[in-house]
Parts: sequence; C-alpha cells; structure tokens
Amino acid sequence: MASVLVVEDDQFVRSALIRHLTEAAHTVRSVGTALEALREVAQVGFDVVILDLGLPDLDGAEALKMLRGITDVPVIIATARDDESEIVRLLNAGADDYLIKPFSVEHLSARMAAVLRRSRTHEADRVLRVGGLQIDVLRRQAVLDGTALDLTRREFDLLSFLAARPGVVVARRELLSEVWQQSYGDDQTIDVHLSWLRRKLGETAARPRYLHTLRGVGVKLEPPR
Repeated sequence: MASVLVVEDDQFVRSALIRHLTEAAHTVRSVGTALEALREVAQVGFDVVILDLGLPDLDGAEALKMLRGITDVPVIIATARDDESEIVRLLNAGADDYLIKPFSVEHLSARMAAVLRRSRTHEADRVLRVGGLQIDVLRRQAVLDGTALDLTRREFDLLSFLAARPGVVVARRELLSEVWQQSYGDDQTIDVHLSWLRRKLGETAARPRYLHTLRGVGVKLEPPR
C-alpha cells in the first residue's frame, strides 16, 4: 500500500478522499494549501501526491512547478478543469496523471496503481548495482555492503559514471569530458580522485576490488571476483 498526501482545500472532498484511501489500506496525510503541501513533501517521503488545482494560496499549476523543484514524487492532478490544453500543459510541467472531478474512488485507485507501477519501475532503473555497491543516482547516495559512503560531489559523479558502464573500460579523455566537463586536463586529477575513491571502497591500486586501471587505456569498474 502507498503513503499518500492529499492536497485539497474543499473539506467535503478532502474528508471523502481520506476515508476511501484509508479504507483501501493506504497511509494518508492531508493539507489544504500549497505551502503546507511543500512543507509536508520536504519533510515526509510520500509515494504519491493528489493535488487539487484550486488552492486558496497558490494555483495548483504553480504548486506543481514548485513541487518538481524539490521532489520527483508522482503527482496526480485532481481538477474540475477539463480544458485539453491546460491538461497537456500540466502533464508537460511534470504531472504524472490527472483526474477530472467528479471521479469515483475506484477510478482514483486504478490511476494511483498505474502511476505507482511506473514509479517503482523508474525507481529500480535509477539505482545502479555493481556487486555490493548500490548507487542511487537521483538521491546521490552510494552504499557499499550496507554501509553509506561519504563521497564528495566529484567522487560521486566519477563513481556513478563508471557504475553505469560496468566492465567497460572508459578512456581518461572521456572521463575528463563527461565527469569534469573539460575537453583537456591533467591525468593527475583523475588519479587523485581514483585514489580517494579506492580508499573509500576499501581497496588500493595494487589490490583493486572494484576500480581497475589499464595503463595507457583507461579505467573500468566491475564487481569483485
């Protein structure tokens, strides 16, 4: 079941949604304004947000834009507006789906299930796994054998770039271009960051586990054998 945030200022509609979603075994929190919604999303991890457009403090379309600035949580728009151009604009702005009021709880449940399926597929795709190494690209978190790694921004960028190409030898020129955004540079910069990464991965250049350097060719990341 899902953790749901209902953003709806109409108390009758809000209560009905809370009741039906709770009966369907979802965990539900609710707010009546856009600013409250932003605060909740920033503090609590939700699986899906149901967002009304006619909020008292901020238009729902603007609220959607602000939500997308802080989270990628799936958002289902609940609106009485049936203008096609408006719906297309909202989908292009980051909404995952929409429902036109009035709608049945069965219809809402079906749309939620579809959105959550897509979201969980995306969740699986964005986590890179190489051996005991797991890298969440969007959250910028890396874990090795269950222990979180304390990486600098550049270390994370380097590690995730290599992890997205497991077993592939990546040329130093490509690393400079893609990770450092430089067309040329000093190889020592790469060597230093690889050294720092190896230390945090519990290995050395002489006894590598994940990071392997092929002299004169490039670097590859692969699971320990």
